[in-house]
Parts: sequence; structure tokens; C-alpha cells
Amino acid sequence: MALTKKQPRSKFYELLQGQVHNEFNASQQYIALAVWFDNEDLPQLAKHFYKQAKEERNHAMALVQYMMDTDHHVEIPGTGEVRNDFSDVAELVQLALDQEKEVAADIKTLAKAARAEDDYQGEQFMQWFLKEQVEEVAQMDSLLKIVRRSNGNLFDVEAFLHRESVGDGGEDPTMPPVAGGTI
Repeated sequence: MALTKKQPRSKFYELLQGQVHNEFNASQQYIALAVWFDNEDLPQLAKHFYKQAKEERNHAMALVQYMMDTDHHVEIPGTGEVRNDFSDVAELVQLALDQEKEVAADIKTLAKAARAEDDYQGEQFMQWFLKEQVEEVAQMDSLLKIVRRSNGNLFDVEAFLHRESVGDGGEDPTMPPVAGGTI
């Protein structure tokens, strides 16, 4: 049985494939943060970052589904290096904020590439991710501020996360379809 020929890759699709790697890597990094918090008996922080890990995985799989839906070849990449050693909570949350800012810049680059190539479907697809990154950066920035204001009293941070349910808005019905379904 002959395989069907896939669409040629544009710059947008090359960047999209690279973003699949970035999202999977972000997921792995968030798992490392969650495990660190779990080992420190900080259940709300651990829960928050386990949830973030699932969210990043779902983002990667939404990109995969889009590439399949648009008849493009998809390669599932390995992930990059994951940092596991930290000295304090602010360091972990700062890493997460930096990671979200980096992803936001990558998403903007993807949207620009789609627009430059007159790929209107690709540009429209990226709109959800642009909105999502505004929320992700704001959420991580707020968490970092709370951690810093706590002056080392992590029970205050735990109480804040429990009370405010940061980032726990439930499933977003506007999220693009996810290959294999969301987890």
C-alpha cells in the first residue's frame, strides 16, 4: 500500500514542528518542578505544576493534530535537558516564568511566519495560542510575586494557591482539538 504524499513544509510548518518539541520539553520541565515541590511537602505547588505539565503536553498534541489535519508530516521529538536541582521556591517559579515568556515569543514568531506566508488557516490557528500565552505569563508572574511577598513562608503560598485556584479554570472549550484527547 502506497503512502500518501504530504504537503511540502513551509517555514511556518518547520517552526510548528519545533514548537512541538518546545511544548513537550516545557511539560517535562514542569514535571521536574512538580516533583521537587512534592518532595518538599508542598502539595498545592506540586499540584499546580503537575497541572501545568499536562497543559503543555496538551498544547503539543494540539499542534500535532493541526499538522495532521493539514496533511503535514509530524515527527514526535525527544525533549531537551530538564533542570532538577534548585535551591529555593522563587528560583523554580522564575524558571517557569522565563519558560512561559520564551514560549510566548515562539508563538508570536509562529503567527508572524503564518501571516508572512499568507497561511490564513495557520494564522487563525495560532490566535488561541497567543491568547493562552498572555494568560500563562500573567499567571506565572503573579505566582512569583506571591512567592516573593511570602518572605519564605511557603504556607502562605500554599494557602494562596488553594484559595485562588490559580490556573484552574477547567477545560477551555475554545482550545483546538488535541490528538488523542486531552489528559
